[in-house]
Amino acid sequence: MSLLETPAALALLEEAVVPLGAVQGGLRRLARFLERYLPWFYRKEQRVWASVVLEGRLSNLKRKTNEPIARQAGHARKPIQKFVGAGKWDDDAVLRQLRRHVAEAWADDHAVLIFDGSAFAKKGNDSCGVARQWCGRLGKIENCQVGVFTAYATSHGQTLVDQDLYLPQDWAEDPQRREQCHVPKDVTFQEKWRLALRQWELCRTLPHAWVTADDEFGRVTEFRQALRKGGERYVLDVPCNTLVRDLEGPREVGPSGQPRLPAFEQAQAWAARQPASAWTKLTVRAGEKGLVVVRALTRLVQTKDEEGRVGRVERLLVVRPVNQTGDVTYALSNALTGELAELVWAKGQRPRIEQALQAGKGEVGLSDYEVRSWVGWHHHMTLSLLALWFLNLEKTAVEKKRRGSQCRNCG
Repeated sequence: MSLLETPAALALLEEAVVPLGAVQGGLRRLARFLERYLPWFYRKEQRVWASVVLEGRLSNLKRKTNEPIARQAGHARKPIQKFVGAGKWDDDAVLRQLRRHVAEAWADDHAVLIFDGSAFAKKGNDSCGVARQWCGRLGKIENCQVGVFTAYATSHGQTLVDQDLYLPQDWAEDPQRREQCHVPKDVTFQEKWRLALRQWELCRTLPHAWVTADDEFGRVTEFRQALRKGGERYVLDVPCNTLVRDLEGPREVGPSGQPRLPAFEQAQAWAARQPASAWTKLTVRAGEKGLVVVRALTRLVQTKDEEGRVGRVERLLVVRPVNQTGDVTYALSNALTGELAELVWAKGQRPRIEQALQAGKGEVGLSDYEVRSWVGWHHHMTLSLLALWFLNLEKTAVEKKRRGSQCRNCG
């Protein structure tokens, strides 16, 4: 018996069958989808090029840059390149409409807003914001551009809902390079966490229960403070060497006979001292290789800000995989009460932005671009986010039809 003839493989193949009716009429549905977005492309030819580019992004082209998209559609290359690279249309207006659409179709009070950076390797030094910086895909410092993105993760799926190009400080302070790449005058250097806060202000109207991000954002005291003041519940990754003071552990008695607060220590050292009885075993989710099972513990702590000042009470969360093959991870939350399982669940949603970015790069050409200007980068990303959102809606519709077909067959 071959591997494909095993019962498990046959069950997977049966699940993968998609009814023909679920995928027919894709171009017609794309045209209907675009009806709500085309008014934000102000000129008639812009609306034509927007449709052409979206069709190309959703096609089976191997590389989804402007030239092969134009060639496949039977159009000249230069008008499409100008539309994407320098067209006078407003990214923010299109993205506002995208978020309204997402809220209508996927509104979920238990959803999570997730922030993350993503790098795009580039050769040369002419593309806007390109510099030697950390490239996660390559796992090293490399010549690349970095974007900051927001994902909306719901029970329906996850999709990207905002984006910003990170402009390194030496770029932001170089008039010649700014002029060459048409960087707007009001754009100044902003750390990635400030870009994430800008996006949070725009995306916070999407119904959600939590905000998450990796330790590049979570380690910043001001970032956590802004979310707290904005009424958000967050669970944000922090580095393992974050200094914490355990507010629930035993107190030493000082010379005066009064109990005194414990000293600050690195989170990893504190966690390593905790007895086995302090850890709770939890099943997080179904993974590619079976159930993901972890042990977790939580404690009320204080941390120090970047100037060494003692901060507000927060909740430290430490999670380690039961099989010991993964890294122990650390997070801080302002949810001082509540079930440990919910906190672990919220923290576990953070990788879903990586899944959304991978889908964008692999399916709609998020990383397939040759634009060099500030405007061109943002135009490319906005069109990619639109294509990804349409694709996610199509996947949701196909899944509903597939399940309906299975239920009818079961009857």
